[in-house]
Amino acid sequence: MFVRKAVFASRTIFFYRRYTAISAKELLINEDIKANEVRVIDADGEPVGIMSTNAALQMAYDKGLDLVLMAPQAQPPVARMMDYGKYRFECEKKEKEAKKKQQVIELKEIQLSYRIDTHDFETKARHAHRFLESGNKVRVVMRFRGREMSHMPMGREVMARFCETLADVGTTDKPPVLDGRIISMVLAPVKK
Repeated sequence: MFVRKAVFASRTIFFYRRYTAISAKELLINEDIKANEVRVIDADGEPVGIMSTNAALQMAYDKGLDLVLMAPQAQPPVARMMDYGKYRFECEKKEKEAKKKQQVIELKEIQLSYRIDTHDFETKARHAHRFLESGNKVRVVMRFRGREMSHMPMGREVMARFCETLADVGTTDKPPVLDGRIISMVLAPVKK
């Protein structure tokens, strides 16, 4: 906290200034405002007019508020009288709410083989079904080793069957693509 002492005629007034940078968009408040003139808006949102920064600061201090520079690019810059601590608290609250509503999508991976058995296929499909229902994307990978490269058509059939099995909960985000010795595709959850 910063304390400024000002002497006017016969009385001494102490000004208390609260200041901490809150986020990427830093706002200048009180004495940090370097402009000579500002367009002032009061706490209720009503325009007061254009006045010198010192006069606007004095008016804000008389009301027990801070002078916050809202639009420094404007001509003249726009400053608003407000309780900066309360404003900062509201901004942090909004950011927390936005974070809560934000959904993180993970990319889960399932590995298949071109000679996968029926039960193993069903188990992998159940896992992928669960991942897609929880809102995650699923990357399906099939690796070919050595002479297995000659069985590429069988691998594509297994991938197509896997995609058909999960058609009710997922759509193909990226179709099966051969990259070296690996066939991979990405399934995304169906939007409800």
